Amino acid sequence: MKIEKPGNLAGDLWGGLAAMLVALPSAIAFGVTIFSPLGGTYAAQGAIAGILGVTALGLVAGAFGGTNRLISAPCAPAAAVLSALAIQWSQNGISAESAVLLLSLMGLICGLLQVAFGAVGLGRLIKYVPYPVVSGYLSGVGLIIIISQVPKFLGLPKQAGFWEGLASPSLWQWQGVAVGAVTVAVMVTAPMLTKAVPAAILGLASGVIAYFGLALADPALLTLPGNALVVGPLGGSGVSFGETIAGRWKAIGDLDYAELGQLLVPAATLAVLLSIDTLKTCVVLDALTRSRHNSNRELVGQGLGNLASAFIGGVPGAGQMGATLVNMSSGAQTRLSGLIEGVLALVAFLILGTFIAWVPIPALAGILIVIGFRMFDRASLHLLKSRATILDFFVIVTVVVVALTVSLIAASGAGIALAVVLFIREQIRGSIVRSKAYGNQMFSKRVRLPDEMAILEKRGDHTAIFELQGSLFFGTTDQLYTTVEPELKTRTYIILDMRRVQSVDLTAVHMLEQIEGMLAERGAFLIFSHLPENVPSGQDMRQYFDQVGLVKSERHIQTFGELDEALEWVEERLIEEEQLERMLEKPLELREIDVFLGRKETTLAALELCMDKRSYKAGEKIFAQGDAGDEMFLIRRGAVRIVLSLSEKQGHHLATFGRGDFFGEMAFLDPAPRSADAQAFTDTDLFVLSRKRFDTLAEEHKKLAMGLVLSVARVLSIRLRYANAELRALHMS
Repeated sequence: MKIEKPGNLAGDLWGGLAAMLVALPSAIAFGVTIFSPLGGTYAAQGAIAGILGVTALGLVAGAFGGTNRLISAPCAPAAAVLSALAIQWSQNGISAESAVLLLSLMGLICGLLQVAFGAVGLGRLIKYVPYPVVSGYLSGVGLIIIISQVPKFLGLPKQAGFWEGLASPSLWQWQGVAVGAVTVAVMVTAPMLTKAVPAAILGLASGVIAYFGLALADPALLTLPGNALVVGPLGGSGVSFGETIAGRWKAIGDLDYAELGQLLVPAATLAVLLSIDTLKTCVVLDALTRSRHNSNRELVGQGLGNLASAFIGGVPGAGQMGATLVNMSSGAQTRLSGLIEGVLALVAFLILGTFIAWVPIPALAGILIVIGFRMFDRASLHLLKSRATILDFFVIVTVVVVALTVSLIAASGAGIALAVVLFIREQIRGSIVRSKAYGNQMFSKRVRLPDEMAILEKRGDHTAIFELQGSLFFGTTDQLYTTVEPELKTRTYIILDMRRVQSVDLTAVHMLEQIEGMLAERGAFLIFSHLPENVPSGQDMRQYFDQVGLVKSERHIQTFGELDEALEWVEERLIEEEQLERMLEKPLELREIDVFLGRKETTLAALELCMDKRSYKAGEKIFAQGDAGDEMFLIRRGAVRIVLSLSEKQGHHLATFGRGDFFGEMAFLDPAPRSADAQAFTDTDLFVLSRKRFDTLAEEHKKLAMGLVLSVARVLSIRLRYANAELRALHMS
């Protein structure tokens, strides 16, 4: 794997050294915690496993991971999960050798799962586990670590439990308590005095010094075999390290499939925990360094690191916050610092192997107790101050209680379930309906004549427009239905604008089908506008609605790309409906036509004498394109379509005029052949005024003639503006 050329080799060296000094004592403590339930002789193997975990993770995760300065090492979640399993296996009578093999298999499965997470792109998703769930889990892990380390801190016999030990001071070994207390005191106060040396190193060193100081007064403490207060000899079998690893994996054939199957759930839990721990550290590192990590690549690197660690018998781990921050503050710039940390951990193991046998277990317990206490999210107590965050606090407490009373695996299941609850809570908390309007409040962009606008203002309340937002799923469908239900019995058109909808599930589709069914019973329509083709979840809503059969042609459902298109379609139908109603009314008298309103009866009587009354059946042609004529037609009843002939079989619909309107005014004002066809759309009654008769009338009734010409000019002006707007829209499209 290619490693970036270091920009600051000295910084990477110092960073790797400082990170190793932070990670190594904790790793030894974690290893001892995991292996000590298997028997006294396995504590030393645990210490070695911790060191090997630091080495393998540092070298492999550092080489294949995608984040500069990140330090990977054994961590508290791994220690909590694996030590709980080790205790359970020991109580169930599984041999120590089999338990060690199972622990290695756990690490292997965990690593494989992490590689799979990264390969399929789950790196982005794991980061989105809700904070209360992560907080509760980490707090639970911290408490489990504290509870598991208190007996070692007090020097209790192996069979003594936490509560029994606290209630029986006679079982305490005061030397162990003294060593642990010194370690805790130094580890807590060291950061206040100096930041040059990691607190864990100073705490461990002070614990070792305190132990040997007590040994001056009690020479029995200088005896290594059988001494429960120290890690103990690292060897003892007379077999080389390589032969030990090879022998462990040869024993895999003795395991049955039932035992392997039981590892899958805890291994998956461990993989998710370690992935979250790593990515959380990466996010913090990004914020501090203004960089951006590759989540999926990092998971692959962490998975390979845990595979390597498990293969050589090491403890699995993750990107560790403390060691990473120390690495960065010491001047590290690249991934080389992680490799250096792994190499130095191996060197320390080879040089200090004999010394590790004398590391006091109470000192390691003290280090872990401090780590566990720091993992506990004390800031979560502030969530109790607000009613809006009480549920979040309840989630944290629930995860902690399940972790303490049942298991970490059960806590992970509870956390996932509560994460779903939190998601539903957040979705339900906001309104799924962003805005609501009616068709006489919101209009399309189409420019319309005053009489058409009057129709829309009159009939627009037949339309209800809802702009939706968020996720339309089983948790919000009832909210939407409750909002829409009052409109279903009174509105003819229900428009749902979907542009801000993030996702739709099958429950929501079923609810939409119910709405459509209720509307269809009245001949009403459900209309969708702006169905997203690519929402954040990757769902193509148009395709999804088609797949589930929601937009079948036989349904009373219409879909449009834009809200404006939906509004225009509805407006056209409303105008047509109004015009059809007018067509069925009795023919207008001359005084009832708009251009003649308020005129004297004597004047109107004189005008009517100059006019002809004609009737046409639906489909009958009134005049044809190219015909000569000078008449203007006023519609008493029915509707007339004006069509521009493009060829013998093709024509373009220019306009439809209804009751009270007029047409043919162009030839009336400027005698010339007709420019289009006029056809009765329905049975139609007309007043017909020729130019010759009008000129004769104008000589006697100049005011009437001027008013008629002005009315015609006004309507022509409006129609010209409308035509200009259409041309502009065509030019821009």
